[in-house]
Amino acid sequence: MNTLELKKKATELRKYTWQLIYEHSNGHTGSDLSCADILVALYYKVMNQTPENVGSPEADTYIQSKGHAVEIWYEVLADLGYISKKDLDEGYSKFNTPFIGHPTTHLRGMEFNTGSLGHGLGLGVGVALAAKMDGLSKHTYVLMGDGEQAEGSIWEAAMAAGNYSLDNLTAIVDHNDLQISGTTDSVMRSNPLDRKYEAFGWEVVEINGNDMDTVVKALSQPNTSGKPKLIIANTVKGKGITVAENRADWHHKIPSQEEYETGIKQLDTQLEALGND
Repeated sequence: MNTLELKKKATELRKYTWQLIYEHSNGHTGSDLSCADILVALYYKVMNQTPENVGSPEADTYIQSKGHAVEIWYEVLADLGYISKKDLDEGYSKFNTPFIGHPTTHLRGMEFNTGSLGHGLGLGVGVALAAKMDGLSKHTYVLMGDGEQAEGSIWEAAMAAGNYSLDNLTAIVDHNDLQISGTTDSVMRSNPLDRKYEAFGWEVVEINGNDMDTVVKALSQPNTSGKPKLIIANTVKGKGITVAENRADWHHKIPSQEEYETGIKQLDTQLEALGND
């Protein structure tokens, strides 16, 4: 896919996610919408992973440490054929369903259960270190939230990754400056993240995480530093839907019918504009 096609795909998947959350009255709306561009860049352009090779020794591994933003990941996996779109739409958040509110290994494409914040980076370090020891060429990607940076286990994992020079590990922080109870600066200040990770032996890149071209370039650039890479992706919580943008209360708020219809119109307008480029 070229950049325009990737932008269209991210907008389309935001629309599907907005619909899923509204129809089932469950989900983490703001967090889903902020990281859509990152997931689309990874799955449709960057990663060596398909529904056929996922979990194999040489396939890249993706770990979503911010597991609450699972709805956008479901939509990506359904669109690519890892899971059934029909089963997702009918079964999400229902009793005895695998389509629950956090990632589960019961579904193809989800290699780890996540959602208890702070665990994903440690899992990624383990996968990347094992790949190094086995002489594999695979790469490991971990998506974290910025509020999650307050977890102590994150920093143990960061120290280990730097210690073992895991240049086959890329971590991305979805840096939207908001978490469930307010701004990250007011709840637990983690900035400056760049200098902290650099002190632990990481290469750090800071980008606009909602600009597709920039995201693809940052994720695709070969790592020649001999260090693990951290991408600080500055994003907008609730990206694409005005009522939800930069609002902490949309961390897991469900749209009303009026909000839903307005959001759909905005996303359709964005898709029309991309179609005319």
